[in-house]
Amino acid sequence: MPHDKYLTHLPPRVEEESIDDYILSHSDDEGALLAALTRDANVNLLRPRMLSGHLQGRILKMFCRMMCPQRVLEIGTYTGYATLCMAEGLEYGALIHTVEINDEMEDFIRKYLEQSPDRDKIRLHIGDALDIIPRLDETFDMVFIDADKRLYSRYFDLVFPYVRPGGLILADNTLWDGKVVEDKIPQSDRQTHGILDFNDKIKQDERVEKVILPLRDGLTMIWKKYE
Repeated sequence: MPHDKYLTHLPPRVEEESIDDYILSHSDDEGALLAALTRDANVNLLRPRMLSGHLQGRILKMFCRMMCPQRVLEIGTYTGYATLCMAEGLEYGALIHTVEINDEMEDFIRKYLEQSPDRDKIRLHIGDALDIIPRLDETFDMVFIDADKRLYSRYFDLVFPYVRPGGLILADNTLWDGKVVEDKIPQSDRQTHGILDFNDKIKQDERVEKVILPLRDGLTMIWKKYE
C-alpha cells in the first residue's frame, strides 16, 4: 500500500497552507504574549523556526490539561514558547523545570516568562541538562525533549529513571525535515544520525509504548509502562 495511507486524502486544489490556516483558525488562539514572543523571535533571532509555534503549543497545553502533571521537565527551552504553553495547561501548584544550555538566550526567555501569569509554575535552569537533571531530585509526570538532536538517546537514558510509570515523554523533531527516510545520510550529519539512532532505540524499547505523530517536524509520544 502507498506510504501515505494514514494521511487524509485532499483534493489537488486544496493546498497544505490552506489546511494549516484552517486548523489554526479553528483552534484556540495563542494569546497576545505568545504572539509577541513569536514576532520578537522572527525579528531578532537567527533560527526562529526552532520555536514550537501556535499549533504545537496548543497541543502541548492540551497534553498538560489531559494528564494533569505535577512535575514537568523540558530539555531545551530556546525562547520559552513551549514552556509558556505547557504552564498554561498546568494546575495550581504544578511545576515545570526547563533547561537551556545557551546562556545567551536567558534574557530573551526571562523577558517573556516574567510577563506570564503562569510564571510561578516555571523554574528556568541555564546549563547542561546532563549535569542539571540529576541534581533536581524530582520524579516527572511528563518530559518534553527538544534540544541537541545528537544527544537525544543520552537524554532519554538519563531521564527515564526519573519518569514515573504511566508518565509521558515527548520528543520533538523526530522526522527531522524528512531526512529520516533519505537513502544516504553523510556520516558528518550527526544531527540526522542522532535522530535515526533515537528512533530505532525507542522502537526497540519494550519498557515503553510509542507512536510518532506527523505534527510539524515529527513528535514522538513515549508512554512508560507500569512494571
